Amino acid sequence: MQKVLSKEKYEEVRSYFRGFTRTIVPEALVLAVISGVFLFHNSFGSVGENGLTHFQLLLSIKAILGLWLGLRGVLQVFFGIQPFIFKSHKLPFILVVVIVILSQVMFYV
Repeated sequence: MQKVLSKEKYEEVRSYFRGFTRTIVPEALVLAVISGVFLFHNSFGSVGENGLTHFQLLLSIKAILGLWLGLRGVLQVFFGIQPFIFKSHKLPFILVVVIVILSQVMFYV
């Protein structure tokens, strides 16, 4: 896009997408966290006599990572609180990749 548009037009388009993203992302973030908690509640099931199953263990790990990401995002977007540690976007991106990999592992367990 930067190669095709002029510098002024490129900045205009980027600012449009930036504003659109800032409008949509907060509501989507809250919806994702609420739906994740709801799905966790419905999918976890009861713990048997032998303890957690592999599925429940992986689901718990995914839930902890997802709640941390959701809490971090809600604090940043709605309250303007920047995280004290892990200020870069590398760790959240890595956690999202880990969650996706855990989802694939859960499919085969």
